[in-house]
Amino acid sequence: MLSNEQVQSIAKQTMEYLKGEIYTGQPLSQIRQLCENKMYELGADSFWYYNIGAFVFSGEDTAVSVSGRKYHTPDRKIQNNDIITIDLSPQCKHIWGDYARTVIIENGKVIDSLNEIKNDEWRNSLLFEQNLHQSLFEFVNDNTTFEDIYYYINDLIEKGGYVNLDFKGNLGHSINRHMFSRIYIEKGNKRKISSVRYFTFEPHISIPDSKYGFKREDIYSFQNGRLLVI
Repeated sequence: MLSNEQVQSIAKQTMEYLKGEIYTGQPLSQIRQLCENKMYELGADSFWYYNIGAFVFSGEDTAVSVSGRKYHTPDRKIQNNDIITIDLSPQCKHIWGDYARTVIIENGKVIDSLNEIKNDEWRNSLLFEQNLHQSLFEFVNDNTTFEDIYYYINDLIEKGGYVNLDFKGNLGHSINRHMFSRIYIEKGNKRKISSVRYFTFEPHISIPDSKYGFKREDIYSFQNGRLLVI
């Protein structure tokens, strides 16, 4: 049986593979299919989130937050200058991966280095996402609760001039073997983060009144007093 680390590696490898396959004029449905086929090839046997392997949005749809119950791959094609959010949910024998990134296309090419992104909003927002993940590392300790993270990160988002786009306002969830067993980084959840083996952190943010949304998701584990990304 694969470990969570190994299933998460399937998602990471798939994301890197995809970056070399994206081109202007490509339908989002093809991006989803490429992702799902690659995850199967790498060892996934299914997809844990409503059997959707890849949530894919582009352009102004990146600011959309919707449950998997209602998700349909948008009928859009990649533009010469575009932004894409991709959220991957591989599973193998009920062991999950969960990994999301925002991919930037400028002049028809994927820009893999944040410092080379010319669009100021896109570059600054992705750097802000990185900073939120670093802030999580600095904040969490043995006694930190899910609710503590909720208030701390949402305060940073607001002070940074951004808004939380998540349709429920949460920032991540525990990693389980059954989808409806998850608990969330949300108001009222007094469970300690150290009480679960793995959890995701996935702020979905935007500048107020912008048409673009930005997402970055990793799985974390709190072990021996330290927060680790898997």
